[in-house]
Amino acid sequence: MASTREWDVIVVGSGNAGFSAALSATDSGASKVLLIDKCPEDWVGGNSYFTAGAYRITHNGLPDILPIVNNVSAEQAAKIDLAPYTFADFAQDMKKVCAGRSDPALSSALIGDSNNAIKWLATKGVRFQLSFNRQAYEVDGRIKFWGGLCVKTEDGGKGLIADEWAAAKRQGVQFSWSTGLLGVSRDDRTGLLHATVSTGGAQKVLVTKALIFAAGGFESNPKLRSQFLGPGWDMAMVRGTPYNTGDCLEMAVRDLDARAVGNWSGCHATCWDANANPHIGDREASNEYTKSGYPLGLMLNVEGNRFVDEGIDMRNYTYAKFGRAILGQPDHVAFQVWDAQMTPLLRSEEYREERVDRITAATLEQLADKCAELGLRNKEQFLDTIQTYNQAVYAHRRHNPAAKWDPAVKDGLSTQSSSVKLPLAKSNWALPLDQGPFLAVKVTCGVTFTFGGLQVDPSTAQLLSATTGKPLPGLYCVGEMMGGLFYENYPGGSGLTSGAVFGRRAGRAAAESLKEKRASKI
Repeated sequence: MASTREWDVIVVGSGNAGFSAALSATDSGASKVLLIDKCPEDWVGGNSYFTAGAYRITHNGLPDILPIVNNVSAEQAAKIDLAPYTFADFAQDMKKVCAGRSDPALSSALIGDSNNAIKWLATKGVRFQLSFNRQAYEVDGRIKFWGGLCVKTEDGGKGLIADEWAAAKRQGVQFSWSTGLLGVSRDDRTGLLHATVSTGGAQKVLVTKALIFAAGGFESNPKLRSQFLGPGWDMAMVRGTPYNTGDCLEMAVRDLDARAVGNWSGCHATCWDANANPHIGDREASNEYTKSGYPLGLMLNVEGNRFVDEGIDMRNYTYAKFGRAILGQPDHVAFQVWDAQMTPLLRSEEYREERVDRITAATLEQLADKCAELGLRNKEQFLDTIQTYNQAVYAHRRHNPAAKWDPAVKDGLSTQSSSVKLPLAKSNWALPLDQGPFLAVKVTCGVTFTFGGLQVDPSTAQLLSATTGKPLPGLYCVGEMMGGLFYENYPGGSGLTSGAVFGRRAGRAAAESLKEKRASKI
């Protein structure tokens, strides 16, 4: 990386959004594209590496999806129930999950371009699959997809980053690792951007016509988490990269007149293995420390009380906020509990013995004793909560004998009947926990990404000025750094889709701006 070389486009960040931007820029005619990241090369991928690789997209049902996936046999296809997921469906989910606060133009761009953007990634060699293990259950001989989400990448985030990195190399993108962006200034005479970076123990200045921020949020910075998310958030565990510390966010607001927007006190925070490293993600285990089987059982805090409605909605719409609920409990931990009916349905990648400390017992009393050795304070309340829950489930079944348990839909099996109503319902999938052996795991809050960010033009992802509201020439922002899209929660899979949609738009707009500049000189 020559310090005096002039680049067409510099992309800051090596996650899905950054790679999408780099690929799009080269597609659109930018011949000199440099991707930098302050992480070393063996940490390529940002938080995208640690995801399950799920993309939420609109589609017209199975025939629309089959051409881009590689794991469906003809025999399987004949058994699959996959309803179309329309623009209206996606929009309704965004409205519901994000409390109606998502920027309408950003949301419309995300939804409207979702299908096309993912098919574009497929042409780049990203290997997509139907997400049988995470998003489907076999019910009455049919494979039923649920929650509006059906597509993932092969080998999750690991496979996604491997495929995007390989595509970027094929398209001539250059890379500079362990290269942190310290500042950006503009040459008023030429309009070129001067990016000061730290690399190899020295500072260098890179010259570029356009710069695309894709450097993530501030979820790995305990100081900023406490400052913006609130007290106690310094205790949340980091799910992914330790390099998303908010440096570029702060620099853009402070030095570039970028406008801060969105839900700065909000984040994606999920149920996470309490025994994981609190400060850094595990690149081998990756997303497998997620513990998302709570709809099949119960979650109880160390005082022995439930604190969320585990069945209030499909997991896709609750997992990103239940981590916050766990963080608010005593000691910031909880126990997920199941009986023998449900343990076979838990995903092995999250709950197998090699990946989690499984607390097993033949009886609930023995389970309570074992949990007490790991932090449960009130065994009696723990047992009373489960017994009271069971009684409410039995009552509901007596009043609704024809009701059928179905994990692929909101089945209405609950704890609420005309004779018994719990103060905190389990609204769906409520089966009694009464068949041993029993299983529990200890979980905490794992923070994934923050929602606050910078305002952009939805059509180009160009940064907007806090002073004038107009686009800042040559500056773009995508991925977790972009604000205004998610509030309080997000529909599962829409984060990676956002990175692809707006990364593609930013790369194209940056390259198109170069053509305009060249034309103006002729």
